[in-house]
Amino acid sequence: MSDPVEEARAAAVAARAAADEARRLADEAAARAEALARALEAQAAVAPPTGLEAPPTPLVEPTTADDAAPAAVPPVRTDAPPTGLLSPAAVDAIRSGYTVEGSAIEVGALVDGSARPDVQVRIPLGMLNRHGLVAGATGTGKTKTLQVLAEQIAAAGVPVFAADVKGDLSGLAVPGSASPKLLERTQGIGQDWTPAASTAEFYALGGVGTGVPVRATVSGFGPLLLSKVLGLNGTQESSLGLVFHYAEAAGLPLVDLADLRSVLSWLTSDAGKGELADLGGLSKQTVGVILRELITFADQGADTFFGEPEIDTAQFLRTAPDGTGIVSLLEVPGVQDRPAVFSTFLMWMLADLFNELPEVGDQDKPKLVFFLDEAHLLFNGASKDFLDQITRTVRLIRSKGVGVFFVTQTPKDVPNDVLAQLGSRIQHQLRAHTPDDAKALRATVSTYPTSEYDLGEVLTSLATGEAIVTVMNEKGAPTPVAWTRLRAPRGSMDPMPAASMLAAVQASPLFATYGTAIDPDSAHEILARKLEAAAAAANAAAAAEDAARQAAEAEVVAAGQAREAAAATAAAAKRAAAEQRERAAAQREYDKAQREFERAERAAEQRRRGTRTTTGSRTRRPSASDPLSDVLGSALGSSIAKEVVKGIFATLRRR
Repeated sequence: MSDPVEEARAAAVAARAAADEARRLADEAAARAEALARALEAQAAVAPPTGLEAPPTPLVEPTTADDAAPAAVPPVRTDAPPTGLLSPAAVDAIRSGYTVEGSAIEVGALVDGSARPDVQVRIPLGMLNRHGLVAGATGTGKTKTLQVLAEQIAAAGVPVFAADVKGDLSGLAVPGSASPKLLERTQGIGQDWTPAASTAEFYALGGVGTGVPVRATVSGFGPLLLSKVLGLNGTQESSLGLVFHYAEAAGLPLVDLADLRSVLSWLTSDAGKGELADLGGLSKQTVGVILRELITFADQGADTFFGEPEIDTAQFLRTAPDGTGIVSLLEVPGVQDRPAVFSTFLMWMLADLFNELPEVGDQDKPKLVFFLDEAHLLFNGASKDFLDQITRTVRLIRSKGVGVFFVTQTPKDVPNDVLAQLGSRIQHQLRAHTPDDAKALRATVSTYPTSEYDLGEVLTSLATGEAIVTVMNEKGAPTPVAWTRLRAPRGSMDPMPAASMLAAVQASPLFATYGTAIDPDSAHEILARKLEAAAAAANAAAAAEDAARQAAEAEVVAAGQAREAAAATAAAAKRAAAEQRERAAAQREYDKAQREFERAERAAEQRRRGTRTTTGSRTRRPSASDPLSDVLGSALGSSIAKEVVKGIFATLRRR
């Protein structure tokens, strides 16, 4: 069912294209016929009048045909109007299409064979928030077009932000210089040129360059933009989003890249890996990839961009005391060396403005016009989610009063969903030297409304400072396509002298606020203290464990020593008991020997005295033949006996 419908739609489109082509051919034929008629009229105006009488017959006929005088050819007027590419109806349509009742930005004059100062091309000031595109090959005048637009927008009281990629735009802060060539051009397009300077504020991305440093915090940058810069895949991007969520919930400010690295290291450390256990945790491999990409990102100069004080984007919405808008120029030296930082910063700024500005709808003039130069750097390699965010931001920021102009080499650099949001287009010369260029040219031509131009030929033959223009009129409808010779800037076309720029930056009231970087107490410092505390606690636990181990070992040693002491005590007691028994036995032997000795002594004493012992009825005299008794009984014998006993028993009982 759908195939016939699609075929019918395709047939309708083809028929409409054929009708447009037939109309174009008919208009071209009519234009050629009209040009031919004008040429004939010019010839008739200078031809001699035709009389009724025939010219007189010469008296002598020429002898040969070669001698005959050539017929007179009426000269063509050299002051005749040049042959135009457009029909008078097309010129009138362009004139009325670019007639604006309110304030407008003067773009230039129509080119129809030559410049037509009576047909001016304009952009309604109130339509600038419908966004636009300035495209063209290198060297075709895109930067000067940007300068012309910025000067007029600022003069109308609207602030302007632009990235000064090559340093050329800084000249708008210096009055221009007249020259014969410049005045000839401006007079030819009806521009009443006078030199004028715009009020400008100079910024430098991360403080690299001459300008008030522009910085942003990591948390303000957000995980989505940062993931795009780092080139993370879906899993790594979601993990980074989880890290940002944790840091916000845990009160860990992410100011610079060191803070983010510290949080990543903390969440994979022994002390912090349990913090995200309820949310699935983080893979060490994923964290490793993010950390490596952060190192590469820092090597591109991102370390200087992230930090505090963070720029307040409201500074880009200021006007000068005279009521004109301030042109904020961001110097980006070496943008090709770090395109990701540059392009993503611009998108961060747009996102921040979108979040901060209130809804205002359509107004007589926008709050800010934002020129995104080198726009292709923003979209190269961008993920689908990132492109969706850009498209959504461009679509919705219009209602916040912000207009965005993308400046790039070819419209194909900008995604189709973004191109569909653009109301104004200024297309400089395109080149078709390669098959890809030719394909891009055909794609560009197909996006323009129907006109009498052969756009494929015109776009490749535009001179420097000329462009094909179509904008949105005050009613929101597209204007006719117009070949336009653009106006000249009123400021200097040369860069501002370096000394003058430096003096302007140092005199800026913003320099005191944003000129010096600060290092607040953020995630890096907080987690460093936590890690130190965790390390101290771990050391204390290890010390306590070591002390407990040493105490246990000491206990074991003490128990062993106690057992040894008890055994020694028991052995000593046993020896003492044995010695006591030995002493007791020796004492008993001593006592026995003593008693024996005393008996012997008494017996000897009795014999010495000649005492007789009567046994029964008989008296007995001591025997003279017992020498031992005689010895023992004497004093010398007593001393000898004591020494003998003492030597035998090693001790004597004290008496």
